[in-house]
Amino acid sequence: MAKNVHKKTRVLAVDDEPSILDLLQTALNALGTYDVTTATSVDQAIRTMEAQDKPFDCLLLDIQMPEVNGITFCREVRNLSDYRKTPIIMLTAMADRDYIDRAFAAGATDYLTKPFDFLELRSRLGTAAMLIEEQSRARSSIEVAKKLKDELETNLQFSLEDPIAIEGVDNVLGYSEFENYVIQLSQGKLFNSFATAVKISNVGALYAQLHSTGFRQILQDTAAGLSRLTRKEGNMICYRGNGVFLTISHRRNSALHAGVELYLNQIVATILSRHTELPDVHLVVGESAPMRSITKYGALYALNKAVEQVESRVVQEHDRISLPAHAIANRPRSSAQAHLERRAYETILDDLLRDEPMLRSNQ
Repeated sequence: MAKNVHKKTRVLAVDDEPSILDLLQTALNALGTYDVTTATSVDQAIRTMEAQDKPFDCLLLDIQMPEVNGITFCREVRNLSDYRKTPIIMLTAMADRDYIDRAFAAGATDYLTKPFDFLELRSRLGTAAMLIEEQSRARSSIEVAKKLKDELETNLQFSLEDPIAIEGVDNVLGYSEFENYVIQLSQGKLFNSFATAVKISNVGALYAQLHSTGFRQILQDTAAGLSRLTRKEGNMICYRGNGVFLTISHRRNSALHAGVELYLNQIVATILSRHTELPDVHLVVGESAPMRSITKYGALYALNKAVEQVESRVVQEHDRISLPAHAIANRPRSSAQAHLERRAYETILDDLLRDEPMLRSNQ
């Protein structure tokens, strides 16, 4: 009887400190489930990747390296077709939030600071291995589905609750990457962050009305609007399913709030105007939830709290959000607040029209 042979996870570790590489290679190879290759620079890593018969399963990258740093390399790797979905774990001594933000924005899957615990590293790699397996199954399913595709787009169907991946939008992370980002903030004791949820209030009707391609486009353009609105502050964004987006800001006055709701809706409507066949969306912004916990469970609880806040507000604001746009625009606000909000919206819209020539032709 043939023995069941488990496939080893092929890991490329890139660090300019040979001692770290020796430690990683010795420790991970000893586990028996990893095959570790090392490189002491980005140039060597690129040559090593090019020499492989098949892509590596996972990358471990240091940030501080000569000539090209790990964050820049991470971004370049994500432009390679073979590595668009490969788990990338940043393994670095850099614990400042700026590095964490930049790493995840560049496409990192996870982030672990030195000195690291090997049990923790093994846990993170185990999570990465599960992600690799899920992606492999997904690719197989897509290949099968393509063969069975019919007029109902069966290869693209998904549940309303599914956290659909949104790609190609700045600072929008996948579900797992977003949670890893939040956990890293809590482990780095970065307590002054806030989570805010934004919901497409008419998401049920849109899901029922549209084919999956149109619904995905709604999500894509909503994410683009959120990214535009928060670009200056660099808020991280994630789609969680059921029409709910989560954003993380690092200052209370940069967190989204109900006062920007009208302008967010206008920005998204402008982006959606490229697709005349798609219906309007209406977005509701919930109250922000402070992320002051020193545990990862507490940090993830703050995300759930933010979602509860927006769900509650959708119920409370149901009658108001069904009013005509001019009625919403005339809600009581101070003249100073109205001026500042309008100026912020106009600035974002100018940038949007400048970057998207197609939108100018629709105005």
